[in-house]
Amino acid sequence: MSSFMDYVYCFAVGGAICVVGQLLISLTRLTPARILVLFVTAGVVLTALGLYEPLVRFAGAGATTPLTGFGYALAKGAVEGAAEEGVIGAFTGGIKGTAGGVAAAVFFGYLNAVIFTPKTKK
Repeated sequence: MSSFMDYVYCFAVGGAICVVGQLLISLTRLTPARILVLFVTAGVVLTALGLYEPLVRFAGAGATTPLTGFGYALAKGAVEGAAEEGVIGAFTGGIKGTAGGVAAAVFFGYLNAVIFTPKTKK
């Protein structure tokens, strides 16, 4: 059973990651696409260094939901794939680890386009 503090930690860590993203948008000339790549790469690097797993255990979805969590899932899947299948598993493991999230994004993006009328920005 989750305690109230679990929700607080989740919110605080997820919020802190989002604050970093907002600061990068507001204070630098980095484009959103570069920030996205930076966050995913940071998740991979922090996972490789063994620093992201403790954050995931501490904050749960607060650490796995932001883009750094996608990098974490890619890296974790690659490591598990390499342990099971060798070099090929290192390449396919990340895809297997994130397939559910990618499939959900495609499905709900399509559903959104069907329900609402997409328009280009002017």
